[in-house]
Amino acid sequence: MASVTSLSDSVQQHLASALSATLPEAAGADPLLRRSDRADFQANGILALAKKAKANPRELATRVVSQVVTGDVIEDVEVSGPGFLNITIADRAITQNLAARYADDTGRLGVPHAGQPGTTVIDYAQPNVAKEMHVGHLRSAVIGDSVVQLLEFTGETVVRRHHIGDWGTQFGMLIQYLDEHPHELDHKESEVSGEEAMSNLDRLYKAARKLFDSDEEFKTRARRRVVDLQAGDPRTLAMWQKFVDESKIYFFSVFEKLDMEVRDPDIVGESGYNDMLAETCRLLEESGVAVRSEGALCVFFDDIKGPDGNPVPLIVQKSDGGYGYAATDLSAIRDRVFNLKANTLLYVVDARQSLHFKMVFETARRAGWLNDDVHAVQLAFGTVLGKDGKPFKTREGETVRLVDLLDEAIERASAVVREKAQDLSEEEIAERGTQVGIGAVKYADLSTSANRDYKFDLDQMVSLNGDTSVYLQYAYARIQSILRKAEGARPSAHPELALHEAERALGLHVDAFAETVAEAAREYAPHKLAAYLYQLASLYTSFYDKCPVLKAETPEQVANRLFLCDVTARTLHQGMALLGIRTPEKL
Repeated sequence: MASVTSLSDSVQQHLASALSATLPEAAGADPLLRRSDRADFQANGILALAKKAKANPRELATRVVSQVVTGDVIEDVEVSGPGFLNITIADRAITQNLAARYADDTGRLGVPHAGQPGTTVIDYAQPNVAKEMHVGHLRSAVIGDSVVQLLEFTGETVVRRHHIGDWGTQFGMLIQYLDEHPHELDHKESEVSGEEAMSNLDRLYKAARKLFDSDEEFKTRARRRVVDLQAGDPRTLAMWQKFVDESKIYFFSVFEKLDMEVRDPDIVGESGYNDMLAETCRLLEESGVAVRSEGALCVFFDDIKGPDGNPVPLIVQKSDGGYGYAATDLSAIRDRVFNLKANTLLYVVDARQSLHFKMVFETARRAGWLNDDVHAVQLAFGTVLGKDGKPFKTREGETVRLVDLLDEAIERASAVVREKAQDLSEEEIAERGTQVGIGAVKYADLSTSANRDYKFDLDQMVSLNGDTSVYLQYAYARIQSILRKAEGARPSAHPELALHEAERALGLHVDAFAETVAEAAREYAPHKLAAYLYQLASLYTSFYDKCPVLKAETPEQVANRLFLCDVTARTLHQGMALLGIRTPEKL
């Protein structure tokens, strides 16, 4: 199925032709088209052109209008104010365009693929081995997953990477403890749940920590174990692998609850770049990008200074020969650029790490690993706050466990579903409650621009009113209910019918789905898609209130309004899927 040219693109083409016919030197100029509350679209580009051509803007606008081809897409165009163009789209064009989208049997609604797709490696959802996932892990997972969906939908080749914390000095302590208490991670049952795996790890971690803090001899043995681990001693590595495997059982259970696909081959933790660290340091030192300073290998920057005004270096290798995060991150860049052949490296990482990534990216640029053709971007995100506007903690001041948070969202959502449910079984209420609860958490996160903090307020998230995923899910379920009740009547487009203003507003917005998806993917901005979908549900509600569907005046109008309902539902369904949110057929 070919992609469908959206109405705004058609209007843009019509105006561009009229502009170059009026003013040949204006060929290729942007008519600056946007949606308007005075007409369907407004074009403001003539003011700048008139200034350049030293012409009267209103007069130039009038000449352009006389060149615009009307009838097929544009019904009417008139000059307004100092030289704006107000453009009205023909009803027939709106219905025909939606019909073409509706007929797309690939389910893509006529959305084109991006012009020059490349390969993006996206680094997101990075939990730590042997540690509980907490609320701080939520945003990287949810934002990253939606950006993956958006990029893949627009035709980009996406390589997912979960850079888990699975290396470092704390493993010496854990491995030594397991060596001395060999049955601590044994499983009695063949199947072990994520909760059980985490409690095994947690118990072992606490016991090892206690011993490490109280027993000097154990501490010495644990430190020797780090050296064994880094040297690749097989027995030490085998025990380290046990911690990784146990943690994965837990990770997978959390990601499953989040309704996210995390695949084992995509988990390449810090350990995955271990063999590259020495070479990374050698390459940086030989090229002069990094220099030795007091025994450490450092990269200095003119514009990055500490509170005391002295330059803050990026330390790639410590003076004792140990490697820090920078060495691992720079090795990962080499792997992603030279082995995975990425054009874009995207890091969905907390904004508090921005300085670190700025230094790492600049180092990689100086080394020639990043350049005009290969670039790295940090999609920095803000903090999850409690209702009090401070970082989200439990009453006891502890960090909130991610699992507890998700369970509570599911519980609240199930209560809302149960209250509204008319003909759902207990099993269906539980399933829908999960979809609504997880959707509520994701939507609250994704409807905020990533770089802003947001308040985690479950009462607000599962509310049926306002900008929530539940509102969108109910709009979708309501449409499905109408389509089920339609019995003999079938959705079909009737371009010959005049449209009510609520039908027009809804139709024009549905048609803008393609450009919204393109923009959200290009800018890594799921919140732009969330805002579009909320407006779609609001326009649908207004259409539903003003335009009877099953009781419309003629069979053609019933069919056309059912068609409008169905194409809206498909758009909602596809848009929500790109945010990683389910749309139940019944609520």
